Amino acid sequence: MISFVSEEMIDAAPYHLLTSIVAPRPIAWISTIGTNGAVNLAPFSFFNAIAGFPPTIMFSVSYRRRVPREKDTLRNVRQWGEFVCHMVDEAMADAMACTAMEWPSGVSEIEQAGLTAVPSVDIRPPRVAEAPVAMECRVTQIVPVDGSTNVMVLGRVIRFHLREELYRRELGLIDTIAMKPITRLGGPVEYTKIGELFFLPVPKL
Repeated sequence: MISFVSEEMIDAAPYHLLTSIVAPRPIAWISTIGTNGAVNLAPFSFFNAIAGFPPTIMFSVSYRRRVPREKDTLRNVRQWGEFVCHMVDEAMADAMACTAMEWPSGVSEIEQAGLTAVPSVDIRPPRVAEAPVAMECRVTQIVPVDGSTNVMVLGRVIRFHLREELYRRELGLIDTIAMKPITRLGGPVEYTKIGELFFLPVPKL
């Protein structure tokens, strides 16, 4: 075994090491709307489900090192308290990468990526029609991560949109294998597809 003290590592090294350890990570493809009505769409790999009752998810937004430091997504959720979280499948990988580019504020990433915006039901930001899953969310907490350049955004899922053929009605589950999600690994261009499905029941005492 080798050991590293994070505070003694060179700049960005702890980040790269951590993201290669905590992997694969699902990608939250977040749509928000700005004060000028412009729609923003951006991917975040610091993301997960954090509560089931009520259903709550979290994604983490980092500040830029350049000006403006606050990203459109964070500014928009502060303003309106709403966002749509989409899952990214294999067919949408290139579109997701397009939306990760540093587009100027006010430019619609949905349009740049050739995607289709459709109205949400309960909130202002639109959703991406091509996504296999979209979750309309209302912000419950915005939490700065102490000592870091990240801010956690927690949102309660108030409506799920699911591609019908993926829904396993008898179980109330999505067919995750059929959804073909892509997930993030450690490097700036490292992603992976879902692997083998296996079942592991928890033993009973």
